[in-house]
Amino acid sequence: MNIHSLSYGDLLIAAALVIGLAILSAILKLGMSRSILIASARTTLQLMLIGLILKTLFAHFTIGWMAVISLIMLLVAAREVMARQKRRFHGFWGFGTGAVAMFSSSFALALFALLVVIRYDPWYQPQYAVPLLGMMLGNTMNGISIGVDRLTNSAWQQRDIIETRLALGETSTASINELRRDAIRSGLIPIINSMSVAGLVSLPGMMTGQILAGAPPEEAVKYQILIMFLLCAGTGFGTLVAVNLSAHRLFDDRERLRLDRLKKA
Repeated sequence: MNIHSLSYGDLLIAAALVIGLAILSAILKLGMSRSILIASARTTLQLMLIGLILKTLFAHFTIGWMAVISLIMLLVAAREVMARQKRRFHGFWGFGTGAVAMFSSSFALALFALLVVIRYDPWYQPQYAVPLLGMMLGNTMNGISIGVDRLTNSAWQQRDIIETRLALGETSTASINELRRDAIRSGLIPIINSMSVAGLVSLPGMMTGQILAGAPPEEAVKYQILIMFLLCAGTGFGTLVAVNLSAHRLFDDRERLRLDRLKKA
């Protein structure tokens, strides 16, 4: 495959655009300059590090190493789910919710795709397993984060309404059911938008990468369709699990609203 190599100078040109955005954020007093620069630095360091790790892994891969890397990816994603929540759960609960939701959706569907759809031998070949799991976790993480954030903020803002409904005899499930549905819908909007414009407004990342690497467009399209279906299912199932677990956590065993379990970021 004929791949055009990028120099570090090329990357610096792109980095200058991000620095310009950070400067503009400071001028407009948006309060995002530090976050933009930190995120950019993390992106650079993390991708360079994973590049070195994958180079070694591709040369000496075993199922044990794949399991370790997969676990690390899951734990980091579970932490990031709650890192930027406006109101998140105290203690281990928030982290655990993200971990359970992503394990039951992203991990399960990635394993299904590797064993049933792609069927590469061995199925844990890092060339397929690592990118697939990474895309699944990244998109599921976004859906879960948006959904849970919407639920906890709505519950905080409408706490008087929820408590009134409880006082009138409604169950905890009924009193928050509408908020739960809205939260799940919010978590699904980004992936539905991505699917709706794929091929018309945007060329998705995996398809673009394969085409740039010299793969036939029709083969790249088939892989991208597979990925989009997996991402949609993973985001949907993950958001459903996370929002329902979070809704349950907002009440105690006596069906009282417990917003003291939330803390403001």
